[in-house]
Amino acid sequence: MALTASAAALSPVNFNGSGVNQRTSLFPRFWSRKGTNLTFLTNSRNKGAGLVASAATGDNGGVTARKFEAETAPGLYSWPDNKRPRICILGGGFGGLYTALRLESLVWPDGKKPQVLLVDQSEHFVFKPMLYELLSGEVDEWEIAPRFKDLLASTSVLFFQDRVKSLHPSDHLGINGPTTSSCGGTVHLESGLLIEYDWLVLSLGAETKLDVVPGALEFALPFSTLEDARRVDQRLKTLERRNFGKNSLINVAVVGCGYAGVELAATVSERLQDRGIVKAINVETTICPQASPGNKEAALKVLLTRNVQLLLGYFVRSISRVEDVESSIKPDDCEVVQCDSEKYILELNPAERGLKRQSLEADLVLWTVGSKPLLPELEPCERPHEIPLNARGQAETDETLRVKGHPRIFALGDSSSLRDSHGRILPATAQVAFQQADFTGWNLWAAINNRPLLPFRFQNLGEMMTLGRNDAALSPSFIEGLTLEGPIGHTARKIAYLIRLPTDEHRLKVGMSWLTKSAIESITSVQSTLSKVLSSS
Repeated sequence: MALTASAAALSPVNFNGSGVNQRTSLFPRFWSRKGTNLTFLTNSRNKGAGLVASAATGDNGGVTARKFEAETAPGLYSWPDNKRPRICILGGGFGGLYTALRLESLVWPDGKKPQVLLVDQSEHFVFKPMLYELLSGEVDEWEIAPRFKDLLASTSVLFFQDRVKSLHPSDHLGINGPTTSSCGGTVHLESGLLIEYDWLVLSLGAETKLDVVPGALEFALPFSTLEDARRVDQRLKTLERRNFGKNSLINVAVVGCGYAGVELAATVSERLQDRGIVKAINVETTICPQASPGNKEAALKVLLTRNVQLLLGYFVRSISRVEDVESSIKPDDCEVVQCDSEKYILELNPAERGLKRQSLEADLVLWTVGSKPLLPELEPCERPHEIPLNARGQAETDETLRVKGHPRIFALGDSSSLRDSHGRILPATAQVAFQQADFTGWNLWAAINNRPLLPFRFQNLGEMMTLGRNDAALSPSFIEGLTLEGPIGHTARKIAYLIRLPTDEHRLKVGMSWLTKSAIESITSVQSTLSKVLSSS
């Protein structure tokens, strides 16, 4: 993957002949052992590694291209300033990006403003709660998936597009690390680059867990990333073209009826309308078990008024492909691969008494059940510098969001295991990550300036869910029993998310775009109404 770098203030990477020796002298015990302390899983579907560096100084000049191969001997990254604190943030989701922006907004004493380096494997930040609007065509991709380079153009935050290979923390020796160095540890990227840091933020997110059911990994599509949304949209377009002008319906199976499953089922059913049917499967006997009563009722009402069949109290036993599917499209006339006309069989087992086994056929299977953090389990070991993980693979943190036993490492979002005042692990939602990013930024400021750190306290502000192009449900926590639904809920949800977009500049651009689209839709609606009135008269 070709890599671009844009920053006048970015120092060049040192790839000298002594790279390996430097590496060995930094952590001799670490490099002498097989494997590493903590290896971060990567997506096998996205091979290769890339690097994009961006550190704005007010202009966009000085673009340099540089490519690193994974087989190249590691080089030690040279930070622009050897005196100022170095913060490395792994993961550019809600936790990572918003922590970087929070650090940028704080007032720092002279000489103590840290250098912040953000690392993410994608070129784009993705506002995941609005991925559904990509399927409905309500938003454009640039509105909810802007490039990191553009978002950070007016900041001093550096950005690398790369994947994390391994991590070697050294802060277990004390808050200042080894007596010979203040370095908190080293991050090893897949491109071969070594990054020394003073403070580290883990916010690598999670990926959909597809390997729990036979056939799910091969035949089901997840819906949690920008690439997933593109893939699902393309698959739907292919099915829509294939069934255009025919009487056959497009069958879509959505596995899971939590928030993600319900929002996806509502969006897809509205898009297909009378051309398809959505079958939503859930092991529970209700949808959105954790949702507020108002949101659950609003969602159920919408699903029942559309072509959605609810199969509640069932779990998927297996997914298999139907080999002998008749297709009216000749191979010479089809521009898509063969799998675009395939059908799948889902075997369902009852999770409740009184239900019978079922088999259903689907043209498309969408999977929204389960997730796994991108911090894998470690091999059992006695070494004290390992990061403590819970059973789900999340880093154990204290109430200040610092990893236990590692005072220079913070973890948040899906990478963190933190319990609320009732002893329950906080859910992996955008709202939690927003608030944790704010606390992480402040606590980094406090730690660097030798001030007391603040304990994190989650404040539930309410729940929101999209149910279509002009429909949503919103239940604010500060007004008990209130649920905004329909067009009012839809407008309130969009305004709430507009306020949450990363930067003022991006908010302004998106706000103007949405306002323009709304005006055009209103004018079109008035013209359509007038046309009907005139034609009837």
